[in-house]
Amino acid sequence: MSIQGKANLLMVIVTMFWGLSYTFMVMGLETLAVYNVVALRCIIAFFAAGIIFYKRMIKADAKTLKYAAIQGFLLFIVFVLSLFGLETTSVSNAGFILSLTVVLVPIISSFIEKKLPSRAVSFAIVCTMIGITVLTAHGSFTFQKGDILIAIAALCYSIYLQLNSSFTRNVESISYGIYQLGFAGFYALVLTFIFETPTLPNTTSSWIAIIGLGIICSAFCFVGQTVAQQFTSATHTGLIFSLEPIFAAMFAVMFLGEGLTIKVLIGGSFILIGNLVAQFEQLHVLRFIKKHDHKKAIH
Repeated sequence: MSIQGKANLLMVIVTMFWGLSYTFMVMGLETLAVYNVVALRCIIAFFAAGIIFYKRMIKADAKTLKYAAIQGFLLFIVFVLSLFGLETTSVSNAGFILSLTVVLVPIISSFIEKKLPSRAVSFAIVCTMIGITVLTAHGSFTFQKGDILIAIAALCYSIYLQLNSSFTRNVESISYGIYQLGFAGFYALVLTFIFETPTLPNTTSSWIAIIGLGIICSAFCFVGQTVAQQFTSATHTGLIFSLEPIFAAMFAVMFLGEGLTIKVLIGGSFILIGNLVAQFEQLHVLRFIKKHDHKKAIH
């Protein structure tokens, strides 16, 4: 497997845990307020990862901290909007709406590079748009407040992914990823003191939710994502993230008892098909490059 293939596999694992994070967020909201959940999640993740990689953390330069502060703010916005959105929409819908990143990332990339997306990426965009429409639009084509908040979170996350692809080329990736979580936790903690009352989880399920969010869905996922993005493109990262709502819906059915409706199956199928087509295109391109390099070596 190529380096990019390994990076994409790591992104799939990260995406699976991202899907699980929606279930953890709903569990956390049962006893904790929004900013409090974000603060606990990010601070736990920051210290958990920081203890392991403290040697890299102490060597971070000003550029790393500056980029981490920017990305930490975007993460904070994404987390907060997602939690507020989950108060009025389902986990399945939230996961699928956030996969708007699949549409927005290649559009932003194409705009920056001043070129049209490839045919496979364009096909993935169309499939994703159809899938999201099937899942979220009601009979009158109106959206719930939670749907709108999640859509804004998707836009912020698309910007985050695009910036990450640029920032990771100029800084030490591990410390950069960990400091992002520290800044996000700091922003959330400040707002917790201003608008809420800081508290710790007081039930087993809320402790499971916060520890799961902090250790698995943040410490591991953000460090893994930051490392993987050095070896793959922002467009392919966004496309792999289209699997996130599939995992989100699956875990919601398993742990929250949400129903697996026809809309979820149809919409999810469109998104999954688009993702697979784009990944097969990448595999074909890699094989073509290897074959071309082999021919050049012979001649």
